[in-house]
Amino acid sequence: MAKLTLSVDGRVVARAKQYAKLRGVSVSEMVETYLTAVADPPSPATRATPILRSVRGVLKNADIHDYRKHLAAKYR
Repeated sequence: MAKLTLSVDGRVVARAKQYAKLRGVSVSEMVETYLTAVADPPSPATRATPILRSVRGVLKNADIHDYRKHLAAKYR
């Protein structure tokens, strides 16, 4: 693993350490995750809107036939 030296305002470092501690990760992990995200080409999943990303997988185990019955009953 390579080392990287950064110059960052002390207040930003303090807040980053606090944020990392609350989430159980290191500041190094956060920086690596960020750099990976900006260095990799975006995939279709990362281009999704925040609302779409928030509901992705909600209906993973849903039965389409039950949903159609629900819609039919709702809009009679």
